[in-house]
Order: sequence, then C-alpha cells, then structure tokens
Amino acid sequence: MTLTAEQRPVPSLPHWNQTPEDIAAAVREIKRALRARIEAHGRTVEQAFAAVEERVWARIAEIDADRERGEEIWPVLDYDAIAAGTVSPAERAKLEQRGCLVVRGHFPHEQARAWDRDIVDYVERNEFFETYTGPGDDFFGSVGSKPEIYPVYWSQAQMRARQSDRMATVQSFLNSFWKHTDDEGTQWFDPDRDALYPDRIRRRPPGTDSSGLGTHCDPGTLDLRMTQEYQRAFRHLFSGQVERYDPWDPAHRTDGPQYPGSTMCSAFRTFQGWTALSDMDADQGVLHTVPIPEVMAYLLLRPLLPDVPEDSMCGVRPNQVFPVTKRWHPVLYRALTPIPDVRAGDSVWWHCDMIHSVAPVENQKGWGNVMYIPAAPWCPRNEKYAADVREAFTTGSSPSDFPEEHYERSWNGRFTLDQLNETGRRGLGLPRRPDSTTVM
Repeated sequence: MTLTAEQRPVPSLPHWNQTPEDIAAAVREIKRALRARIEAHGRTVEQAFAAVEERVWARIAEIDADRERGEEIWPVLDYDAIAAGTVSPAERAKLEQRGCLVVRGHFPHEQARAWDRDIVDYVERNEFFETYTGPGDDFFGSVGSKPEIYPVYWSQAQMRARQSDRMATVQSFLNSFWKHTDDEGTQWFDPDRDALYPDRIRRRPPGTDSSGLGTHCDPGTLDLRMTQEYQRAFRHLFSGQVERYDPWDPAHRTDGPQYPGSTMCSAFRTFQGWTALSDMDADQGVLHTVPIPEVMAYLLLRPLLPDVPEDSMCGVRPNQVFPVTKRWHPVLYRALTPIPDVRAGDSVWWHCDMIHSVAPVENQKGWGNVMYIPAAPWCPRNEKYAADVREAFTTGSSPSDFPEEHYERSWNGRFTLDQLNETGRRGLGLPRRPDSTTVM
C-alpha cells in the first residue's frame, strides 16, 4: 500500500543549539535531514524551491512594473501621518508588500544636524581618532568590503534618539505589521514596548571613495537552519509547505539563540533601521535592499539544490555576515533598489530578513552620516539581552553583541543613568522612578 503524504512518518531534524564542532559534517547532516523531511511531506526539494522562486519572481515583476511607471519602489511616509494614525490602507499594504520604509521628518532637520555636531564634538573631545585602531573584527569579510562604522554607542545624541517619544511611535507602528499574538493567544512580543538596542554610528565625509558594503542579510548564519527554535520558526519551509510561510510571523524567533561571534545580534529585531544625520542623495553610496520580505525562503532552501556542494551553505558560515552572491543568488540582484534621497532627520527601515547592501561611491558629495537604531520589541530574547545592555551602558563598554573595544569607558560627556526617561528605563528593563519624572 502506498502511503499518502499525510500518512508518511515525518523525520525529525537534528539540531545544534551551539556552534557544531565539525561544521562541514553538521552541514551535510542537516541538508540530508531537510531533504528527507521535505520529501516526507510529498514534495521534492526542487519542487519546493520552484514554488518559492515563483513567489519571488512575482515580487520582482511588481518591482519592474513600478519602475517602468516611474513610481517609487520604497514606501515613503510622513512622521506626522504615522503619529496621527492617518496612514491609509493602501500605504500599509505597500509597506507590507515591500518590507521597507522611509519616514520623512521623523526628527526635525535641525535637531538631527545638531545631533551630528554633538557626536563630532563627543568623539573629538575624547580623542577617538587618536586612539582608534580600526575594525575590531572581520564580520563583513565574506562580502569583501568594510563599512565606515565607528564603535560609539553611548553619546547623548544616540541615547536621546533611542528613548524619544518620536522613535517609540515609529517603532510601535512598524512592530504592528508582525503577528505578535498567535491564534492560540500566545504573545510573542509586546509591540508597544521596545528594547533599547545599542548600535553604532556611520560617518563618511565628503570626497570619500568607498567600496560600500556587499549584499547580505543579518538575522543569523548557520543557526537559521541548525537551532531548534529557528527550525520551528521556519517550519513551513523545512517541510516543503512553502506557500504557508509568512515573513511577518515571529513564532519561535523571540526566544531562540544565535551562534556566538565577535559581532552578532542577540536581540530579535522586527526592522533594522537608521536615522539620517546628514542629507544624502540616492546616487551617493546609499543603502540598497531587495524589497521582498519573503526572500528568506529562497535563501534557506537554495543550498539544498544539487548544484551546491554537500558541505556548503552557499558561503554562509559562523561569525561572518550572511552573504548573498551572484554565484548562488543571481536572480535576486535584479530587484536591488536604492533608497530615495533622504534628509537629516529622516529614518530608514527594512524587514530584519531582507537582503541589503551599501553601494560604492567615488568622490562622495556631502556627508553620509547615520546612527543605527532598530525596532526590537520587548520579548524573552530581548529581555535577556537587556541585562547585558544595562551593564555595558553603566560602564561605558561596548555591548556584548559587538567587539570588545570599550573606547567610551573613560569618556567625558557620555549619557548617564540619571538622564534616562521612562521610555529609556523600560527599554533597559529598569523599574520606573518612584516620582515617574520624565527626562527629555
């Protein structure tokens, strides 16, 4: 008697919640197991991937059609519309379709320019450039380029932006696109409370020749296929039921581990983001994305095809960024799209799984300065990391997700505990002040 797909036993997946000692052997084992699991559900890997590819091609066709009509690929919204709750259903639908957003006037233009000057004063007053020894890791080595990013975390400007009401308003709006509560009532995260996730700054002066930053994505590396939590998160992909995969479903992603490295992300971010501290034109070495939230399905199944060596995950390895290359993923480059022109005070956001890069530039016109602030809603994973963040904040250390450089420990003028408002305290997991005093 021939068993139907529903009657066949479904093989379990091996998992490694810590980095495997023999990575090549683990890769071979998980690839065999994933193929067997997909086939147990009545589909070959090739059939499952073809369904994913069809879904991606449909998105690429939509992007091509918008380009031909001269329409903006990136959704753009005014902060005032987000704050007033007047974003239209059509605008929300486009954001969900594209998974990225530019917020115009997130902060007043002159406020952002002043923050930029404050950061310059902060690093120069503390002689950062006299002591800076260069990047503390080779995290971006797999994409063949290095960003112009400085390990500065605790300036007045960064902290005031992180704990501002305007930032909280946009983060809550973005978190709302995710299914933060499932049909059984499990709340995966609180959409209206963000963890205060500290990240760095980028400063690129006029006249710069920059190689940019190669095409990649950030949510993890081998752990996306090898840890039990991520196997559950991507359960529909790993059973071949790719039509059921929803890139806005955070189930099991809010308490899972990530393999350790000198640069990593212990937090769950719904959107990655940065706030512009200078005006930047779209042809001046700016952020590009593949604005297709479903693209993780393509990336995770691609190594299972027969043209990829059995011990290879298409270049993915621990302690380096997840590379997206023309060798293994050429079709995705067709959708790579720059942000529109932005002004200081605008913010830029993209779904945490989305492919992105920074374009090269020669003799850059104007500054290219940003501070990285994501949307990282409160959840078990982010609450756990908040303890590390509190320690780094109080001592002026580099956060544990980043190389141990610790430039700011002895710096004058860094943001202090008594300057936290209630949003900042909540984001660090600190109790409310007895007098509930708000510090602006």
